[in-house]
Amino acid sequence: MARRLINCVVNGDETDFLCEDGDSLLDSLRNEVGLTGVKEGCGTGDCGACSVLLNGRVTCSCLVFSPEADGATITTVEGLADGDHLHPLQECFLEGAALQCGICTPGFLVAAKALLDANPNPTESEVRYGLAGNLCRCTGYDKIVRAVLEAAAQMREANV
Repeated sequence: MARRLINCVVNGDETDFLCEDGDSLLDSLRNEVGLTGVKEGCGTGDCGACSVLLNGRVTCSCLVFSPEADGATITTVEGLADGDHLHPLQECFLEGAALQCGICTPGFLVAAKALLDANPNPTESEVRYGLAGNLCRCTGYDKIVRAVLEAAAQMREANV
């Protein structure tokens, strides 16, 4: 099978990688681009661990063929921080102990970023709904929801 060259913007940087037509974006991001923050939880789009922003929309990267990303803009969990300065969501997840094993955390962070970009002042119900595509086997979700609400408050206060 012939490999094809994909050109896209990943976390703000022009990125090229080679893939085969049947390669998932998840596998290409991890194996070709080296972004291991994108996790494979289920491989069927049911858990959200592999969530990325693809052209601004939360997308399970395990369900996207890599060639579909040609010309796209992709944000992974690695793209949330600004250099050594963590995104407020990342800070709040750490401070609020909203993570345990870490497999689901990148997907939750990406989904939460998309939620707060669209709605900077969500209710608890809106946070729960916005994160409904992400599953965690370790926590009871309350710390995750509280961390997102705290980050939203901090971001509003700082005008981020």
